[in-house]
Amino acid sequence: MQILYPFNVRVYGLLVNEQNEILISDEQEYGKQFSKFPGGGLEHGEGLRDGLKREYMEECSVEVDVLEHIYTTDFYEHSYFNNSQIISVYYRVRNITPLNLPFKTIAFDFDEMEGEIFQSFRLVKLSDLQLDDLTFKTDRIALEEFLKQNDLASTKK
Repeated sequence: MQILYPFNVRVYGLLVNEQNEILISDEQEYGKQFSKFPGGGLEHGEGLRDGLKREYMEECSVEVDVLEHIYTTDFYEHSYFNNSQIISVYYRVRNITPLNLPFKTIAFDFDEMEGEIFQSFRLVKLSDLQLDDLTFKTDRIALEEFLKQNDLASTKK
C-alpha cells in the first residue's frame, strides 16, 4: 500500500514601496490570527510566478511584476491548518497598478466581522518591522534573506 504525503506549495511576494514600507497581510481564518506576506497556495497547472500574480490580484486587487527570488523553504514545515507539508517560495514583487487598499495601522483591525475569514493590510516601515511581527517561521526567514540581499540587515528580533 502506497502512503501519500500531501505537499502544499505556496508562493508569497514581498512588496516594498518608495517610502521603504513593506506590505503585510493580517488575517484570521477559523479563529486563528496570523500576520504574513501576501500570497497563497499554488493551483494545479499553475507556475510560481503566475500563481503569485493571481494571488496578488485576488487579495490586493493589484497587478504585480514578479522580480527576483528571495527564499524557498529548506526545512520541514507542517501546515498551520491541515496535515500537509508546506513548501513556500518567496519573491520580491513590484506593483504595476496602484496599490489602492484601505491600509490599517493596527494589526487585525478588520472592517467586516462576519464569516470565518478576515483580512486587512498594513504598510510597515522596513526599519520598524521586527521578525516577531510575522507569525510564520518561513516569513521570518524570507524577511531576513530579503534584508541581507538588499544590504538592509540589522538585528531584527
